[in-house]
Amino acid sequence: MKKVMGWREMIVFPELTNIPIKAKIDTGARTTALHAYDIEVVKERRKMWVYFDIHPLQKSQKKSVRVKAPFLEYRKIKSSVGHETLRPVIETYIDIGGDSFLTEVTLVNRDLMGFRLLVGRQTIKNKFLVDVGHSFLTRPKMAKVKKA
Repeated sequence: MKKVMGWREMIVFPELTNIPIKAKIDTGARTTALHAYDIEVVKERRKMWVYFDIHPLQKSQKKSVRVKAPFLEYRKIKSSVGHETLRPVIETYIDIGGDSFLTEVTLVNRDLMGFRLLVGRQTIKNKFLVDVGHSFLTRPKMAKVKKA
């Protein structure tokens, strides 16, 4: 049985930060996009990594967290207005209401956007139903990460 989520939810990326990030659930967007800046892709011991900073608190730049994640690739992403950008993609665990699973996340500067995190349909596909008339139907529970 699929869980129900609202059009806005508090989401945690347990491998990146334990601070919940306010997210817009956007079934019109294919991929999940996280606000990130000072993005650096580096090679360490024959593996590619992405270092980047995030502001996990909505409408605040006071708290900044420097994080590291495995680099998957660069991907062309088309915005809702048709503008195409090349973004780094990471794979990390996402926690939605206590359910933790791997997902792909693109990194992009979302300073001008209303939400620092946009959760796309590929992340929630076959896992959640979205009730667009409600918000915050799940609660971050910081589930233990299930390692494959």
